[in-house]
Amino acid sequence: MVDITKNFFELFQLPVSCQVDSNLLSERYRELQKAVHPDRFAADDQRQQRLSAQYAAHVNEAMDTLKAPLKRSIYLLQLSGKPVDMENNTVMDTAFLMEQMELRERVSEVRDHADPEAELEAIIEQVEESIDDYQSSFDSLWQKGDDKSLNEAESIVKKMQFMVKLSAELEQLESELLDD
Repeated sequence: MVDITKNFFELFQLPVSCQVDSNLLSERYRELQKAVHPDRFAADDQRQQRLSAQYAAHVNEAMDTLKAPLKRSIYLLQLSGKPVDMENNTVMDTAFLMEQMELRERVSEVRDHADPEAELEAIIEQVEESIDDYQSSFDSLWQKGDDKSLNEAESIVKKMQFMVKLSAELEQLESELLDD
């Protein structure tokens, strides 16, 4: 079946990397799901059915982690021996916090803007660009692999988390504006 002792990259037969070939990832995902899907084991005993469900859940978790840049970055740090403590994500540099406050203020004023859709689009572009920049910074720091670089990469991941969360909120706001 599936060797759950392998890391997610090994499971999908992909190189351990910041960048993932999404087509290959999807192809391998389908192959793995086909092999472990619980429907294939419906006629087997309960133990085999339970194992199949656990393997399928493991494959789903691996896919979810590898396809999302933020989750993949956190996982790469974990593999590098630097688990990220997202719960204690409180220490940020002042410039970043100011940027967050300014973005949040702009978001709160979108509905009152003369052209709410254009303003929202501009904010979305800015946030996506920031996420891309953080991902690029993370990639180069992670590739260096030394302790100092990995600590900096962890800081970048925490900033990325803020931006990804804001991006999700912007998608929700965009949906609400379109419904109005």
